[in-house]
Amino acid sequence: MPVFRWGQNWDPLLDLEREVDRLLQGMNLTLQGRSSRRFPLINLLDGGDCFLLTAELPGVQLEDLELTAANGVLTLKGVRKAPPEAQTESFRRQERFQGNWSRSVHLPDRIDEDGMKAEYSAGVLRVILPKVAGSVARSIPVTEGSDCSQSETTNS
Repeated sequence: MPVFRWGQNWDPLLDLEREVDRLLQGMNLTLQGRSSRRFPLINLLDGGDCFLLTAELPGVQLEDLELTAANGVLTLKGVRKAPPEAQTESFRRQERFQGNWSRSVHLPDRIDEDGMKAEYSAGVLRVILPKVAGSVARSIPVTEGSDCSQSETTNS
């Protein structure tokens, strides 16, 4: 008996894929080949006197969103709930992530963490990260010098 027949419907494999997605739904994993993007998608822009971090958070309510900053890391946490009309059994295709999520971003060294502000509107989070006053990059002149190994032996 042949294992594969031409024209055979592969719905059992689609059912298996759907079931694996359902089982892994509660885990915050990124699987290669399925979805290599992290949630939420972010942009970090340099605005001169401050940095601006924006994050797309469609389907996340303000009360389900938490931001913390510690040791130069900004952490965004939240929950994206399933719409009330969506029953797990009724999905024919499910690509949008639902459940708990967390994303940490290393902040640039020159951020005033006490002056940070955040706004949330229309599914987009905007975090203003003010730069520390006087943290302008300094230019260091480079001159041609002698070999470093010769000066080390002379000082010994």
